[in-house]
Amino acid sequence: MADSGQGIRRRPQQARAQARMQRILDEAAALIAQKGSEQVKMSEIAERAEVPIGSVYQFFPDKTAIIRTLAEVYMARIRAGLVAGLADIASPAEALERIGSLFDDYYALFLSEPVLRDIWGGTQGDKLIQDLDIADSRENGQAVFDTLKRFVGVPDRPRFKTACFLVLHLTGAAVRMAIAVERKEGKRLVEEYKALMVRELGAFLKGPA
Repeated sequence: MADSGQGIRRRPQQARAQARMQRILDEAAALIAQKGSEQVKMSEIAERAEVPIGSVYQFFPDKTAIIRTLAEVYMARIRAGLVAGLADIASPAEALERIGSLFDDYYALFLSEPVLRDIWGGTQGDKLIQDLDIADSRENGQAVFDTLKRFVGVPDRPRFKTACFLVLHLTGAAVRMAIAVERKEGKRLVEEYKALMVRELGAFLKGPA
């Protein structure tokens, strides 16, 4: 995971300090999942992690920095799953099937991780998390482009690269919308967006170049 410089105050080098910082993040995530980030206090995180409050501030200047770091952790986890899911694709048809499956996995992750919903629910109010989100979409779009560009004609590749970036960014917005409404409607939104995504990217895929 790249260090944004906006989350962790001091990145630990020793194993013991790394374990302490991870415990702080784990307990912060558990508290956010339980009661929402707005209700969580730094003192509660320290108590749950069984560390002095000074240890929390040693790594993180404030609660927002913890939330940003958790966002980066989840982004790295999602990107790793994306890259793994796109490995060894043999045809455009398989590519579109994999993309649809990866979208289903992404939606399922949001449903199963309350802390993830809380973090991204706050993106509108945190410019730094918005910037992280855009940078993450760009990297994810690049991963899709790098994997599938061999199925796209050379003249169409610049547009395809832009489409990958746009679709990957809108994917996050679509999922956040789907989990904000009643579950049955959310499933319809997910299926409609998945069809839209497959149509948009599939229009570029012709066969191995």
